[in-house]
Amino acid sequence: MAAAIGPGKVGRAMNSAVGYRLSDVTATTASITFVPPARHLLRAKDLADARYAEPLRVEDLACAARLSRAHFSAEFRRAFGVSPHAYLLTRRLERAAALLRTTDRSVAEICFDVGLRSLGSFTTSFTRTFGRSPTAYRAAFPPAADHARVPACVLRAYGRPRHRTFREDAARTAS
Repeated sequence: MAAAIGPGKVGRAMNSAVGYRLSDVTATTASITFVPPARHLLRAKDLADARYAEPLRVEDLACAARLSRAHFSAEFRRAFGVSPHAYLLTRRLERAAALLRTTDRSVAEICFDVGLRSLGSFTTSFTRTFGRSPTAYRAAFPPAADHARVPACVLRAYGRPRHRTFREDAARTAS
């Protein structure tokens, strides 16, 4: 049947069946705002920054950017100069370093809190990035208890003497 209808007739038949002409489609497409690929890559980068503690994979980041895994990896590396996996690992290690400096949690607990699954891989990656092991890194900073800010009302309540000096305690024990 397609051989019986000429090319001009097929085009007119398609136009009438669909309800618009090719020139209408071109005009409509021109008015749609094109979003550059970098915007999609920023969406994936923001996802990695916000949800680094979750078990994110490169596939998840590619899905957020609405690109295939291979194309996403190549575009991400071209745009940011580092692979998506390396970027996510760097975010996790930076957060782990901050937790080592400011908390008294164990290294294993921090490893799992930042989304890593292997303590050995965490220690190796941390040492490669920061030049010292997580334990040595923590030892180079003052204890987290020195940084703890206690509200003034708590300091006043617990800073008061337990035994009063105005002989009030003697009057209670005599009664």
